[in-house]
Amino acid sequence: MGTSAAGVGSVAGAASTGSFNAQQYVQSIIQSEQGPEQLMQQQVSTLSDQATALGTISTQLQSLQTAVFALNDFQGALAAKTTSSSNSGVATATADSTAATGSHTVVVSNLATTSSAYSSTLANGDTTFATGSFSLQVGTGTATTITVDSTNDTLNTLAASINSQNLGVTASVITDANGSRLGLVSGSSGAAGDLTISGNTTGITFTKAVTGVNANFTVDGISLASTSNTVTGVVQGVTLNLTGTDPAGATVTVAPDTTQATTAITNFVNAYNQVIGSLNTQFKYDPTSQSTGPLGSDTTVMDLQQQLLGNAAFSISGNSGFVNLASIGIDMNDDGTLSINSSTLNGAMASNFTAVQNLFQQVSPAGFAQNFDNNLLTMTDPVASPIAVDQQGIAQTTADLNQQIADFQARLDSQEQQLMQVYSGVAVTIQNLPTQLSQIQSQLGSIA
Repeated sequence: MGTSAAGVGSVAGAASTGSFNAQQYVQSIIQSEQGPEQLMQQQVSTLSDQATALGTISTQLQSLQTAVFALNDFQGALAAKTTSSSNSGVATATADSTAATGSHTVVVSNLATTSSAYSSTLANGDTTFATGSFSLQVGTGTATTITVDSTNDTLNTLAASINSQNLGVTASVITDANGSRLGLVSGSSGAAGDLTISGNTTGITFTKAVTGVNANFTVDGISLASTSNTVTGVVQGVTLNLTGTDPAGATVTVAPDTTQATTAITNFVNAYNQVIGSLNTQFKYDPTSQSTGPLGSDTTVMDLQQQLLGNAAFSISGNSGFVNLASIGIDMNDDGTLSINSSTLNGAMASNFTAVQNLFQQVSPAGFAQNFDNNLLTMTDPVASPIAVDQQGIAQTTADLNQQIADFQARLDSQEQQLMQVYSGVAVTIQNLPTQLSQIQSQLGSIA
């Protein structure tokens, strides 16, 4: 590459002063050639900002999808139930999503008990007693003969022997101020776990402490029995916990869990607002920089914004007037974000929770959450979604630019080496000019 007129003048000036820095001169030439590379580097920086913004929006869309799915989950927050009892001293309850709302009257005649027995008292757990045997039976099961010999003729060793046989009984040594006794507790409550000890020929005796009996109770006037005080299956989806007896009974009520529902709706609104907020930032004009966000001219992002706004405005028909978000107290602001009017939302759930649930979960035609969820599947596809395609395009363009920058820099490096060879020679010539001039002047003087 030839030198410019300015370059020639610089060389001449350097020659006249007797000084010339070849490295600085070559660097100035190379710097003047770096314009295209700097432009490409700016493009890479812009693409990096776009990729970061798209990544943020993509993550927020996934969070929104999770929140929408929670509203569309037939066994999730909108199906959750809560229970209450008019008399927790008789019964309490828990309920799952399959339970029907309503009230049930529970009257308990007697609670289920767990059978137990204890032995006569010895000095301590290591005191030996006479050997022999006894029969141990749980409920109507097969009786087991417990043989006592020199290996288990103390309370401690007998307890270990019984426990090792896995008979459905827990044996332990109980010690107080009077001494030690062997305690036996059935592993099952109710009549099915009642203990029977017979044929005892050992040096200790056994006393029945508690007889195992079933709980007897009524639910809505229907007589029932249970081996446990925790009762499942009597009322679908409801687990009753029998706690005591009282002729007045208790009223157990199953109702929608509005707390869980409100939390799920709030999570959705927050997740939606995060995405809309990020999208709005891309299109907001900054008078200082006189520009929008890095995605301000991206049509993919514009389309995404319109789709989200359209989904938020989705409506169904009928449904007792609860047809869209606004009808249950979730209003759209001027910037497209959503705000919850808690009073209106609570009132809607209190007056007709089923209709609120149906707004989100209606099957045919699709309700709000199902419609939104279906559309989000397209928006969040990791390969084929518009954002994913956009990200792939940015990644490819960035890779191409980085390769062009590397190639361009390689050419500059080669050019710099060539110029250094040329101008290093020039520098040597200029450095020798004073000596050569002095020699010429000396020669001319001798001729004169």
